[in-house]
Amino acid sequence: MIFNKYIDEYIEQVESEIVKTNKDIRKAIKLVKRKLSQPNVIIESEKIEKAVVKIEEYFKYKLLPWEKFIIGLIHCYYEDGTLVWDTFLLYMGRGGGKNGFISAVSWYLTTGFHGIKEYNVDIVANSENQAKTSFEDVYNVIDNDKKLKKAFYYTKEKIVYRKTKSYIKYNTSNARTKDGLRPACIIFDEIHEYENYDNIKVFKSALGKKKNCRTFMITTDGYVRGGVLDDYLEMSHLILDGENKTSRMLPLLYHLEDKEEVKNKGLWEKANPSLRYFKDLQIVMEQEFQDMKYQPQLYTEFMTKRMNVPEGNKDIEVTSWENILATNQEIPDLTGCTCIAGIDYMKTTDFLCAGLLFKYGEKYIWLSHSWVCESCNDLIRIKAPLKEWEKKGFLTFVKGVEISPSVPAAWLQQQAEKYNITTLWMDNYRYTLLARALKEAGFDTDRKGVNNIRLERPSNEMLIAPIVTSAFANHNVIYGDNPLMRWYTNNSCMITSQAGNITYGKIEPKSRKTDGFKAFIAAMCGSNELPDSAEKFEFNNFGVYTY
Repeated sequence: MIFNKYIDEYIEQVESEIVKTNKDIRKAIKLVKRKLSQPNVIIESEKIEKAVVKIEEYFKYKLLPWEKFIIGLIHCYYEDGTLVWDTFLLYMGRGGGKNGFISAVSWYLTTGFHGIKEYNVDIVANSENQAKTSFEDVYNVIDNDKKLKKAFYYTKEKIVYRKTKSYIKYNTSNARTKDGLRPACIIFDEIHEYENYDNIKVFKSALGKKKNCRTFMITTDGYVRGGVLDDYLEMSHLILDGENKTSRMLPLLYHLEDKEEVKNKGLWEKANPSLRYFKDLQIVMEQEFQDMKYQPQLYTEFMTKRMNVPEGNKDIEVTSWENILATNQEIPDLTGCTCIAGIDYMKTTDFLCAGLLFKYGEKYIWLSHSWVCESCNDLIRIKAPLKEWEKKGFLTFVKGVEISPSVPAAWLQQQAEKYNITTLWMDNYRYTLLARALKEAGFDTDRKGVNNIRLERPSNEMLIAPIVTSAFANHNVIYGDNPLMRWYTNNSCMITSQAGNITYGKIEPKSRKTDGFKAFIAAMCGSNELPDSAEKFEFNNFGVYTY
């Protein structure tokens, strides 16, 4: 035994390829070995054994190797008494038993077997049903055991171990009502549903009042992009790649490494390490796999939830999330360069976006700003972190009943002092409302000597759709590090006519705004007129004459 028999068992299974894993799990194993090899690390094997034995005794099932591995890592400490890992991210395909496992862990942490008084566990999820899942698992185990009934005080809202006075509670998404929390352990369930950090900030800020505080995040992948899960996955890769050596978070990321791997059922346990032990789950997944061949709408759900390979609806998505993330490329200095402006808005009481499009070699670079009317009726539905994006300068909230047409016009005037804006493209039906303000800013359609506004029609979108698709696929669209534009793009869809022509619309009309992407598309309609700003003159080719 090198570390502990349960830790060693799983390490051996991964390294000897007894189980099929991906490179992220192999990196996690290397991280575990490196950290546990430090001379100041203590592994409490007696407690690990007690936890495994008692969980199996009361929960009536045999823990799987990956579960015993995590229980082992929970009991790793430095000599100063602090935890080697205080946060665990368990990212696993649906059906792997994440909730059942975390139920057992939460139960154990409150008991005398763990041995810390008032070690309170709060389970957090976006919905009450989800939050109650693990709570009710523990409730039912206690309710079905005479010995545990005496050891616990339990209701449908709260479970308390009498000797340690430690509780288990479940909490839903109303983060504002959580003042006075004293958790020692927080379990965030299905964080793929979290669009912002409201709950996480409230609960995590309450940690630190107890010894050895821990956080568990358990989740499959989902359909919210640019939210909490994507941030944690990015953070996880920094940890696994060794770029963040001080973090006490351990990411265990179970997923397929390539979409084509789904065709090989022997690789499915890359996304679900429990699969080889659950015969019924194998049968269900195999049937789902067959069904999705004849029902394409099931493909997205299977890939996203079962395989942790997020997939959009291939029939409607503008591009993949991977391609959207690839828009985060460095923006060169474009001062003095020629560009085309684009504007889009549904109404001035909602969102409005203006931007500038540059051609730079093979790349299309988009610089934009958005305005949001504070009176917008849809704001209550939107869970994106708009206020955070405002602080970062991507948008501006406008007070009053509407966004004045002079606001985007003034922004364009300001940009014209730095860049050479040749034309402005915008929707044919939106022009009237902004016409006067745009004229004052130097943009017009019919004033003598000035004809620099182009009114976009659906036929223009149809013409440039193949160019847009190709640009995203080849990672030739650049937004810079702009989460607002990524959000806009991910909210947009392609609409295909019976003739096969493509235009662009919204996936959902109220809460998923697309104004920034539509402004980008408007500008792209004139992209064939853009000169290449990357071209440089080679002055060495010119002769020098002296007089």
